[in-house]
Amino acid sequence: MISLLELLNEKSPCWKGYKQIGMKEKDGKQVPNCVPIEESSDDDDIDEYDVEDEQDIKEFVEFMREYQHQLSEADCDCMLEAEYRGRTVPLGKPMRGDVKKFKVYVKNPKGKVVKVNFGAKGMNIKKNNPKRRKAFRARHRCDNPGPRHKARYWSCRKW
Repeated sequence: MISLLELLNEKSPCWKGYKQIGMKEKDGKQVPNCVPIEESSDDDDIDEYDVEDEQDIKEFVEFMREYQHQLSEADCDCMLEAEYRGRTVPLGKPMRGDVKKFKVYVKNPKGKVVKVNFGAKGMNIKKNNPKRRKAFRARHRCDNPGPRHKARYWSCRKW
């Protein structure tokens, strides 16, 4: 029988009986913060969902996916896709580039969809090294990265 946790996160970084709550730093690296799952005694504020068989699990997972999609659409007042030079492209999703290392499609302040190319094609991003990360972010002034339609914003976001 498939558990609900396996269907929702097929690759959970935590052991059975533990859940991930954010990240923590260990030996200079970011690792998942796994804490034991506690049974709550407050039944007043938690709605329960009775799962009797595998079909109930599948229905519940499908419901949660649809509900999450509705929430993401409600929070975002922008479109998820737009037309760029005659084809439909995803907005705000960095991907491998053709001219540079990465590219992303975004809307500029005028409302026009533009392609933002960023990153050096032959270079590796070594953001797991704290010294390199700090130097990059200082060099590119990532504390104030600028507007979304500029390459600096997306480079800082990657680092």
